[in-house]
Amino acid sequence: MEKMTDTTTIGKQRHWWRAIAAFLMVLFTMPLGHALMIIMEHTMSETALHYSAFAMGAVGMIMVIIGVFAKGDTQQTLWGFFGGLLFWTGWVEFLFMYFANRFGTQPELDPVTDEIVTRPEYLILPASFGFWMMIMVMYLFSTKNGCNFINWWQQLLFRSKKNEIAARPMTRHTSIVTFMELMMLLWSSYLLLMFCYDDVFLGEHHPVTLLVGVGCFIGSFFIFAKQLRLSAWGANIRMAIATVIVFWTPIEIMGRMNLFSEIWVDPMGHKTEMIIILAAFIALAVYLWNMSSKKIERRMQKMSIPRTHIRKIHNDKNK
Repeated sequence: MEKMTDTTTIGKQRHWWRAIAAFLMVLFTMPLGHALMIIMEHTMSETALHYSAFAMGAVGMIMVIIGVFAKGDTQQTLWGFFGGLLFWTGWVEFLFMYFANRFGTQPELDPVTDEIVTRPEYLILPASFGFWMMIMVMYLFSTKNGCNFINWWQQLLFRSKKNEIAARPMTRHTSIVTFMELMMLLWSSYLLLMFCYDDVFLGEHHPVTLLVGVGCFIGSFFIFAKQLRLSAWGANIRMAIATVIVFWTPIEIMGRMNLFSEIWVDPMGHKTEMIIILAAFIALAVYLWNMSSKKIERRMQKMSIPRTHIRKIHNDKNK
């Protein structure tokens, strides 16, 4: 058994249902997140939109903190994941949108059709690269963790001094770990895509952009193969976050190249499809939460001592 984290191990047995259920639940959040933003933009006034988005981010942050005190690895993971989604949508995407609109950032238009191909908030997102690098330096030099990407860079950069430089992990709170994993993966994905789309660097039709899409598509299957071997629901969901975001990258590239119709860009025109996705997402989320609750109950029952046994011990002592 290969050690992955302090509490998670990877075995030889494949857990197909756990992996597929976790993958689909996380996958459905991608189109639903896009659709939520578009619906809010089209149904709310500008003032109400900004207040609602800020409140959404605040609720997400509170949910992540609640997850720190939740019982059970799976429930902590779900608190961190759902809270992270609200945080990213409210305090990252909508805030970038607010300041892009406030200071008049123009969208990128198709030279032929004059349709918007890149919204203003995404055009200024690459300016956050320095902040992204700042956090990555902290992870590289200051923490021992279970991320294969960071471990690979640590091994490459530090060689035999890896364990000396990154000797200890941070304090582990599963909700915070899930939250930060989601934030860093989404952030990294957006930065990668925006640099690929930028004609100054590559361009959406550049061979390297296509290779990035193909590489992420293939890489997602390797991550899923690792996810299959995780027996715990919480660990499976956390690995599914990486699987889905890497898998979603080529979908974004293909959508950018107009190779298929993105129904989540026009949710009001595809109500039936979006309702089906929403229903499936809710069903999977409720199922995973209930599974976690039952697991906690079974654990508590095993830890509790029957009252009859306590009376027997007390009587034996009196004798």
